[in-house]
Amino acid sequence: MTVVADASRAEWPGALDVQALLESGWRPTPFHQFVLKIHSRCNLACDYCYMYEMADQGWRRQPRRMSRPVLDRLARRISEHARSNGLPRVDVILHGGEPLLAGPDHIRYAVTAIRAAVDPDIRISFQLQTNGIRLDSVFLELFGELGIHVSVSMDGDEEAQDRHRRRADGRGSHADVAAGLGRLTAPAYRHLFSGLLSTIDLRNDPVGTYEALLRFRPPAIDFLLPHGNWDAPPPGRVPGSDDTPYGDWLIEIFERWYRAPVRETRIRLFSEIIGLLVGRASRSEAVGLSPVAVAVVETDGGIEQVDTLKSAYEGATGTSLHIARDSFDAALLLPRIAARQIGHRALAAECRACPLQRVCGGGLYTHRYRSGTGFANPSVYCRDLFRLITHIQRTLLKDLAALKSPSRTPH
Repeated sequence: MTVVADASRAEWPGALDVQALLESGWRPTPFHQFVLKIHSRCNLACDYCYMYEMADQGWRRQPRRMSRPVLDRLARRISEHARSNGLPRVDVILHGGEPLLAGPDHIRYAVTAIRAAVDPDIRISFQLQTNGIRLDSVFLELFGELGIHVSVSMDGDEEAQDRHRRRADGRGSHADVAAGLGRLTAPAYRHLFSGLLSTIDLRNDPVGTYEALLRFRPPAIDFLLPHGNWDAPPPGRVPGSDDTPYGDWLIEIFERWYRAPVRETRIRLFSEIIGLLVGRASRSEAVGLSPVAVAVVETDGGIEQVDTLKSAYEGATGTSLHIARDSFDAALLLPRIAARQIGHRALAAECRACPLQRVCGGGLYTHRYRSGTGFANPSVYCRDLFRLITHIQRTLLKDLAALKSPSRTPH
């Protein structure tokens, strides 16, 4: 069975034969994470946003807020999927746009409706991703009551944050986000703090950025590569060039993080790479070959793929499925969804020949797009990922060798 894109047919994965996959013994992995776009608008105008500033402008056609009838149907669909697939746990992420624009009453309704619909023996966790501007005592008391954990987007110090993450009138957001984080990290609410998401800008000093984020004592930090692809490369990334600006930037943080006398936080990308190097499965779609088991539901109830694909082209996330008439099980059999779950079989030939394929996994699927071949390409960040992974690999091997050295053996 061939799963590589055929240039004479639709872009990959349009040519993927899911029936042939099933006949070969493959079975889809049920969705265990549901991203709910409870509000489709935002109170910031970040210039790198994949939702509003890149290829797909579908947000303009979406209702501003997910209605209560849609939430009720969605709750039943999540329950149905979890029950029919015997899932012991599901994760629900309240997302946007900016989810806090939905208001506290609507967030309460969403969480309550889903909890009431899902069988009591199925564990359900709720997370929320926010820009942090509206984090106040009303929301924080609600999150504490409902057990909602919160991740906040922040790019670093004031200069780094306000270069991109601005309001529509051009005002920066750093002061307001820092104030929101101050409230979230107060003793009463710190247990709700999941961590920070930070988009990389090569103009920012890497170690300075890391230390600015450490000020908030986050339990975890996600450093995110700016979304781009072979048709629309990210800033500073020349497609095909042997330069590794993003790999070099991340290595500076890795060295600062790894060499610290105490573990100050978890950096997910580094932790995932280390885990993969020692044989664990990945838990992130950014690296590794584990099946992606995430479904996104738009404010109108449409079932979609992972939303970062909006950076590739108009309609890249679409499935034509809707929770009013379709189950989540139906989405699992779509070529676009299946392609994210078949591991090395979805990789480009260059990636399948790479010794790091199991660790890199081709990089984030979003970053592989090229018109004509679709997603059957290495990541536009291929060289950067190779540089970062091999650096971490060499570091671990050197330290393991030092531990085995007789000179390091206690007398």
